[in-house]
This record gives sequence, C-alpha cells and structure tokens, in this order.
Amino acid sequence: MTNEERRSATAAKMRQLGHAFVATTLSDGQLDQLAHRLDELLVEMDQGSARVREFSRERFADFVRTFPADDQSMTHYAFADSIVAGGANPLGLAARLWREDQMAVMEVTLGAAFEGAPGRAHGGVVAALLDEVMGLGNVVRGEMAYTAQLDITYHAPTPLGQPIIARSWLERRDGRKRFVVGEIHAEDVLLASAKGLFLAVDRAVLLGQSSTSES
Repeated sequence: MTNEERRSATAAKMRQLGHAFVATTLSDGQLDQLAHRLDELLVEMDQGSARVREFSRERFADFVRTFPADDQSMTHYAFADSIVAGGANPLGLAARLWREDQMAVMEVTLGAAFEGAPGRAHGGVVAALLDEVMGLGNVVRGEMAYTAQLDITYHAPTPLGQPIIARSWLERRDGRKRFVVGEIHAEDVLLASAKGLFLAVDRAVLLGQSSTSES
C-alpha cells in the first residue's frame, strides 16, 4: 500500500468518525473521554511536516489518460484532497468518479454530517456535487475550466444513506465559454439539475503558475 493509499484509508476512518459523531448521542463522560483522545491525536499530527498540494502537467495528463470509462468499480481522483471527489480529505464527500463516453459521472452516499433539513442532504452539499461533476466534465474532454455561473433547480429532497448519481455533459461551446448541464438522480428520481457557464483556461499557463507558486 502506498502512502497516498494509506492517506485515503485513514481519511475514510476519519469520515466515518465524523458521521458517527453527528448521528450518535454521547454522555458528558464519553464526550470528555473522546475529546481527550482527540487531543492526543492532534499532538501526534503536529509532528508531521506541511503538505503541499501539487497538480503538475504530468499529473494532469496522467489523470486524463487513466480516467476510467464505464467502470464504477474504480476510484479516481483529480485531487486527492478535493472536498468533493478526494479520497484523502476527511471532511469531504469522497465521491467515486468515472466517465460514460463524454459524460463525467460521480456516485456518493451522503452521511449524517451532510444533513440539512431533518433526513435530507444540505442543498449546499448538493450544489458542490453538481459543480464538481460539471467541472470535471471539462477534464473528460482534456480541458480545464473555472465555474463562472451555476444555476441549480432542486426537484426533490436529496436523501441521506442512499447512493445518488451525478452526471454532466457539454451542451455547447462559444469561444472560451463552455455551457454544461448536470443532473443528480437517486435511482429514477431526479433530485437536482443545473446549467453552468465554465471558462476554459490554458492548461500550460495554469499548471505553470501552479508549479511556480509551489516552488
């Protein structure tokens, strides 16, 4: 197991802890004991070195080249620390990512920590999932683009503890502008849809700036 795989496995345990904490009532004594154990872990974390987030030209090319097609069994991350699609982020959704032809597809089961109204996922979490799958739809086509506008319609409550599927596809291009559509379903139920405007950026310039800022 690589260090990155160990990070993802450890982050998964931390996500489980977060969801369990939100979903569980603990006594004062249990909370005090848990807080003490977490203090000990934080001291241990402080002994590590600072981690720099890196996404080089080579890593981007490798990501596009190995983007899994029509294979839901694979886990693929653009950024391991991404709040939506990163397996190594203990606060994130850890959505699984693949592609179907020119569509980006993500699947996730939202836990208790993402609850908004009782029994329903928070609308902001749903928006983040749409933004991510629509943005990564550009990556499927070998492009990088920033979100400029995102218009969301919520059609039905998004459930917790049930797999949901997000998809996105390109509607049209106009110069640098990419008009993208996204939808989220739970089985056959449409939960949310969105239309977004993304602005394409030069990969070489963006990744070059990123590399310079990290050196």
